[in-house]
Amino acid sequence: MRDWSMMLEHVLVLSAYLFSIGIYGLITSRNMVRALMCLELILNAININFVTFSDFFDSRQLKGDIFSIFVIAIAAAEAAIGLAIISSIFRNRKSTRINQSNLLN
Repeated sequence: MRDWSMMLEHVLVLSAYLFSIGIYGLITSRNMVRALMCLELILNAININFVTFSDFFDSRQLKGDIFSIFVIAIAAAEAAIGLAIISSIFRNRKSTRINQSNLLN
């Protein structure tokens, strides 16, 4: 028999660490690719929470699991579009630094 409360606590701590690392990296990052990677960490922490709470509270209906699959699909599309935009900016500006790419000029 599993100790659900202990497992829930460990998974939530892991998710909080991933979310904190992602937020810290997103705030302090100067590189666009690193900022996208930190955004992916944040989305993965959210997915861990969805799956954990779905398993803990409602294991028969799988609502959190299905919602996390949608978040993964959106994250994949965001990564593809974001990397395409970064590639285009790098081709024109020769830099992927956030503070050097002023696109409004």
